[in-house]
Amino acid sequence: MKQEIKPVHGMWASRWVFILAATGSAVGLGNIWRFPYITGENGGGAFVLLYLLCIAVVGIPIMAAEVMLGRKGGLSPINSMRKVAADSKVSQRWAGIGYLGALSAFLILSFYSAVASWALYYAWEAARGVFEGITATQSEAHFNDMLANPGLLLGYHTLFMVLTMVVVARGVKGGLEKAVQILMPLLFVLLVVLVGYAATTPGFNEGVSFLFAFDFSKLTGQAIIVAVGQAFFTLSLGMGAIMAYGAYMPKAVKDKKTGRSKPVSIMSTVAIIALLDTLVALGAGVAMFPLLFSSGLEVSQGPGMMFVTLPLAFGQMPGGLLFGSLFFVLVVCAAWSSSISLGEPVVAWLVERGLKRSMAALVVGLGAWLLGVGSVLSFNVWKDHTFLVGTFFDNMEFLSTTVMLPLGGLLIAIFAGWVMKETHARKELGIKNFKLYLVWRALVRIFSPAAVVALFVYSIWSAVAPADEVAPVQEPEPVAPAASQAPGVEAETEVPAPVAEPADDSEGYEVPPAPAAVEPAP
Repeated sequence: MKQEIKPVHGMWASRWVFILAATGSAVGLGNIWRFPYITGENGGGAFVLLYLLCIAVVGIPIMAAEVMLGRKGGLSPINSMRKVAADSKVSQRWAGIGYLGALSAFLILSFYSAVASWALYYAWEAARGVFEGITATQSEAHFNDMLANPGLLLGYHTLFMVLTMVVVARGVKGGLEKAVQILMPLLFVLLVVLVGYAATTPGFNEGVSFLFAFDFSKLTGQAIIVAVGQAFFTLSLGMGAIMAYGAYMPKAVKDKKTGRSKPVSIMSTVAIIALLDTLVALGAGVAMFPLLFSSGLEVSQGPGMMFVTLPLAFGQMPGGLLFGSLFFVLVVCAAWSSSISLGEPVVAWLVERGLKRSMAALVVGLGAWLLGVGSVLSFNVWKDHTFLVGTFFDNMEFLSTTVMLPLGGLLIAIFAGWVMKETHARKELGIKNFKLYLVWRALVRIFSPAAVVALFVYSIWSAVAPADEVAPVQEPEPVAPAASQAPGVEAETEVPAPVAEPADDSEGYEVPPAPAAVEPAP
């Protein structure tokens, strides 16, 4: 009989530290631009209501299940699943969920770093005033020049990976915990400052209306799939990160007033994380769209909005140097907090196998960096070398986010709802209200898996179906294609829209079609 592996990673100092860490994992590049954009394009406030429903039916039940499995196991996703499977007296093959999640996280980290490094570069460029007085042509050329420079991209890819692994190498207490206690409050402060700045612009009311106006006519079947996909992917489900973070979540904390031990509820904690994640995404929209409307710029820029349209807006507005710099620092904070969660599952597993954490972080970092080189070169040297679904980057993104993540989430729901002993699940969740527990169980057994299956099938079909078979998103005008899109959403529908004329002719410029870009999963 094998000796039981004991936890070696430490625990979060409190429930709120776990909330900050999990929120940091959930909030990433996709939240900053994709969620606001798809909200505006799919009915505004009506889509928000639909999204919140999907969060309740799909996101929260599966996230609670993933946290529960992690906390029950107390180890890396791989060994946690082994332990929980053994406790439930079922096949050790269920440990494959842990392997699938850890591998997904590793693959995503490789190309996530390659794209997140763009934000790091743009933060530097904004701080040194490159975007002041920039024209539309210059903004587009600046982005294209960055993509065409493999040396530049490799340098920033290396820097971002080093920043990520330095945090991971320091462990739960000295690294992950300290990082999220700094990065997440900073992210929230920056977001509030940028929203406050947006409120002073003439386009504030128009931007808020674009984001929150109720238009139920746009709630099509496709909008439902988009909402399901956003609810699933925005919470970082199925990639092992939440399970790894759940392993460090305390089961009880001392009440400061009474001094008594109080159990930590998984369901209420997960609900708070989902709420914060949604607020950050909406806050990003409130911060961005008023700036675009104020400058008379087209808001339907899709992937190019962050790196082409927004620099143009900041460059034309008073205080643009300061607030443009703050915006890209915000993006870097979001990307950094997500990337450290992506590195943790594999590092934790290697530590449990006897490697020192610093060495484990080095191994994972080098591996992810090397794999990420392929993604970097996909935008320049290798851009014409395509296979299967596209470039090297496209294939990595498709395999991990379109195939592996939904599959991982589906297996988590099945295991938690159908395989794991019910007594173990109820005890670990700590739901006192039995009716509420029955609701969670029904969702995780039936509704959540069904929604994930629908998302999985639709995503695969959208990727392989001929372009003329994919229904467009109520856009009568022809659109320019993007190289890659967010997981769960077809490339043919989430693309930059044609450029509109500036609202104010005196500005003398208009936005060119955005170049192909990408939005990573978390």
